[in-house]
Amino acid sequence: MSKLNELFDQKLHVVNFGIESFYDDLVSQKVDAVHVDWKPIAGGDKTAAANLRKLKKPDLAAKIDAANKEALERILAAQPTIVGLGIAGEVIPGMTKQTILHAGPPVTWARMSGPQRGAVMGGLIYEGLAKDAAEAEALAASGKITFDPCHMHDAVGPMAGVVTYRMPVWILENKTFGNRAYCTINEGLGKVLRFGAYDDEVLTRLRWMERELYPVLKDALAIKGEIDVKVLVAKLLQMGDEAHNRNEAGTSLLLRELVPAIMNCDRPLAQKVAAFNFINGNNHTFLNISMPAMKCTLDPIFDIPYCTVVASMCRNGTDFGIRVAGLGKDRWFAAEAEMVKGLYFPGYSEADAARDLGDSCITETAGIGGFCMAAAPAIVQFVGGQVSDSINYSTRMYEITVGEGRSYKIPALDFRGSPTGVDIRKVIETGIRPVINTGIAHKNPGVGQVGAGIVYPPEDCFKQALAACAEAWA
Repeated sequence: MSKLNELFDQKLHVVNFGIESFYDDLVSQKVDAVHVDWKPIAGGDKTAAANLRKLKKPDLAAKIDAANKEALERILAAQPTIVGLGIAGEVIPGMTKQTILHAGPPVTWARMSGPQRGAVMGGLIYEGLAKDAAEAEALAASGKITFDPCHMHDAVGPMAGVVTYRMPVWILENKTFGNRAYCTINEGLGKVLRFGAYDDEVLTRLRWMERELYPVLKDALAIKGEIDVKVLVAKLLQMGDEAHNRNEAGTSLLLRELVPAIMNCDRPLAQKVAAFNFINGNNHTFLNISMPAMKCTLDPIFDIPYCTVVASMCRNGTDFGIRVAGLGKDRWFAAEAEMVKGLYFPGYSEADAARDLGDSCITETAGIGGFCMAAAPAIVQFVGGQVSDSINYSTRMYEITVGEGRSYKIPALDFRGSPTGVDIRKVIETGIRPVINTGIAHKNPGVGQVGAGIVYPPEDCFKQALAACAEAWA
């Protein structure tokens, strides 16, 4: 008998590389096996692998590593702070009465997703530029309206992300670097403008927010003074939030800061009570604080040469786009947005869903949100999965980031700092994409939210960015 045949007469101990189904088959046959989750570099993409090798040449790699270290230090040194509220057209750079800011990378009206179209139409009616949906649609298609990404105007917008001239916005400032970021006041969940709904109920709420809610909050903040958001985010991570899809603790902390000032501001009691009740009844209020907080945290890394850290991720229901710190604010890398996998409200399914949508993944870009799901195990009830999944999501993100947070820590991981600074090189090398937890909007305008779940950026965004880095620096 040959030595080979003798081998098969012995008890097998198998190490399986790559395809997990082979491992599953071995286990089902009671074979002692270990699975190694291995994939070829860049998923076997020869062009991407070649670009990665170029960036790994010692001299260039040293420059990139130093740049990424500097980016991490700037991110960790950031001090996002609420400094006021204002009207978008009066405080956001570059706004005009014919400008509509939207979530995600640049997109034309012709390519806009259903919910983003619905939000635009609602915004035009809200501004008085159109009297109904038909007139709004015609105006949007006419070329008379300027559509720009929120990100290009120091702003962020959840889901459809629409910001128009008269909308009230939070004003946040990174006290370390002096840059500002802006975001609208959160409307709540369900049938709201940010999910593409635009009926009378939605518009009435928006007008009330402008005329009644905004003045109370503005006056209250003038009494209270600036609010340190970094402290609030650090606290909420210890209280079961992750500051993207779960904001119950964050909203409660914000209310603690604002309520005494609300009650002391010079407004009618009924108006103050209504403002309190609205925020108290909307757990997602803090989302529109965490988003601009992370936006002004990340923007200072754009001027670092050779930096491969992702400075923004966003989507518009059509495309997913990223920007890389070392390639500048004006350089977008976009690919088709993916479908969200998750839980749907009764009566809805994936067939009803729009593609991935919104600027809210700026939270993940800065190392919170989905990257901190281990801090918010209750989130799995909203997006699907088990508690162990929330821990796994967070731990995998350490493999594609350049460092860990000093202020933002995850209790379930022995208070390990949050994974911070997505490195495009590591994304391509490992095949691990950033995890994002998010809401799901109906694909048609005017309907609203239909669910929530987990989604990932398309890998092609990172491959494009990697190629651009190799071309520019190698």
